[in-house]
Amino acid sequence: MSGRSRRGAAHTARQYPRTARVNEILREVLADALERLEDLDERLGILTITAVECEPDLRHAIVFFSSLDEGAATALTEARVRLQSAISSQVRLKRTPQLRFTADPAVEAGQRVEEILRDIHSDPEDRSPGERW
Repeated sequence: MSGRSRRGAAHTARQYPRTARVNEILREVLADALERLEDLDERLGILTITAVECEPDLRHAIVFFSSLDEGAATALTEARVRLQSAISSQVRLKRTPQLRFTADPAVEAGQRVEEILRDIHSDPEDRSPGERW
């Protein structure tokens, strides 16, 4: 055996809250499942699962995503049963959470920050006359 005992490895894994570990596992499973479903629905092709927030009782989970396709939310809702089935078959949980999908607000905020930074660094002659930045 290496320098770490099995008990030490298990102890390290327990330093993180259970829901954080479940959230990350669900995000990975959903991302893999979406890759397989991409052949059935092209709207799922340019989509990234950015985070999952599962309730502690595992009844519901909010799946945050980023996509260039406007129909991504609809496509995810239509694929919900298949995605929940993927979770059920790949992850051993007391119950499979019901999924709800929402666009990740952090992505939109990041795009807005980038837009502001581009405006700040753009040529001053391109700005309108009373604009400070």
